[in-house]
Order: sequence, then structure tokens, then C-alpha cells
Amino acid sequence: MPCAPSLPCHVTFSRIEIHHLPQIVDIEQRSFTSPWSLRQFAMELARPYGDSIIMADEDDGRVLGYALWWVVLDEVEILNVAVNPDFRRRGLGRLLLTELIARADLNGGRTFFLEVRPSNLAAQALYDSLGFQPVGVRPLYYADSGEDALLMRLTIE
Repeated sequence: MPCAPSLPCHVTFSRIEIHHLPQIVDIEQRSFTSPWSLRQFAMELARPYGDSIIMADEDDGRVLGYALWWVVLDEVEILNVAVNPDFRRRGLGRLLLTELIARADLNGGRTFFLEVRPSNLAAQALYDSLGFQPVGVRPLYYADSGEDALLMRLTIE
């Protein structure tokens, strides 16, 4: 059985394609209180400065996680990252972000930014463990709750 609770998943990475979007939207809806729509994902995939990856189960092709980001000069804005809720707490988020950082680095990305809810302590702990540090607050960032966003940055050499 792929991705058994006691075993790591065998995963592959590739760019997000249109046919992945139904699975991605399902994960998105189960992960966020203000999920992106299918249209929003499609618009991001069309941006010339945007990039994306899915992490899929090598055995059955099921999407386990995804990430989208922009690279502008040497700055990377991480827009959206999620792991399928059924497969969390297995190191897949770390694996996904490590792959994102490596790919963006190949395209000249040196400084990475992301926003995270202050209430999302699990995500903050993951980002912190990868070297991201809080650098500011975006007031009233989340429209659904009025919650601020914690701005985090990672700089690589």
C-alpha cells in the first residue's frame, strides 16, 4: 500500500498540469478556510514568471501535495503550498518545500518570502525548521477572518 502510516511515500515531482487541478482543488478545499478556485489555479499556471510543482505518489499518481510560486529576479514569493490532509505528518511538507527551494534556486531565486497565519503553528514550525524567519506582519491579510499574516523570509547563498 503506498504511503502507509509507518512508511515514507515514494514520490515524484513535476509541474502542475491542467489535468491535476481537480485533485489540487480538492486538497485546497480540505486544507484552507478560504480556498483558491479552479480559475485562480489556472490563472497562476498561465503566468510567465510563475512556477509550480505537484508531489505525486509514484505508484498510483495521486497528488499528495502542490506548491506555486513566483520568481522575479532573485526573489521568490511562495503563493500556495499544501499537502493532502490524508498524508500529513509524514515529512511530505518538508520534502515539497525542499524541492520548491531547489527548483527556484536553479532559476536564480535567493530570497524566499511567504505569508502564514499566526494561528498556524504547525506550518510556522516547518518553515522555521527550514530556516525561514519572521520579518514582519501584514495587517488584516486574511479576508475570511481579518487575521494578520506573519511574513517569513529565507535567504540562501
